[in-house]
Amino acid sequence: MLLDSLAAVGLSHENIDIVILTHLHFDHAGGLLSAWRPDAPCELLFPRARFITGRRHWQRARSPHPRDQASFIPDIMALLEGSGRLLLVDEGDCPPLLGPDWHFHFSDGHTPGQLLPEFAMPGGPVVFAGDLVPGAPWVHLPITMGYDRFPEGLIEEKEQLLAALVERGGRIVLTHDPDIALGRVSQDEKGRFTLSRTWPKAEQMTT
Repeated sequence: MLLDSLAAVGLSHENIDIVILTHLHFDHAGGLLSAWRPDAPCELLFPRARFITGRRHWQRARSPHPRDQASFIPDIMALLEGSGRLLLVDEGDCPPLLGPDWHFHFSDGHTPGQLLPEFAMPGGPVVFAGDLVPGAPWVHLPITMGYDRFPEGLIEEKEQLLAALVERGGRIVLTHDPDIALGRVSQDEKGRFTLSRTWPKAEQMTT
């Protein structure tokens, strides 16, 4: 699916310079691998790219807890490490190669050390919310997933991020929402977080 999405905008994985990995669960990092074949090992795609992820999350992925061990594909970690192009980021840092318009938030509620990229846009900042806010229903603070490792802490992290985005006129990318790609965060008269405006996924914009 990832390769098809790139092809739809005239790109291939070989054109990509930087890949930012919010975290290394199979549904977020599995697209780094070539298609499975029974007679050949998986290969790492994106041969020109630097791979960026959080240092603490990398440590978690390399030595997962039994509770989330099945969420990681060991081959991915081995291939990333062997590529010589892996860049691990600590809290408070942002690689200069991304330029001045980028900033990283970190979250532990879904998985320790999840990296949440923020980048400046003319209409206000945009945060790739990963699995902290995977879809529109999760904007409501009490809603969490069964996959979340520390749900109470996640709610506190979510509240802090969403409140900051309301103040700054920010938007979030919703990675798991079937209909909404992007939403502007606001609060209603009761203080409940909502999306005051949403943008549909690309395939729906043409249908």
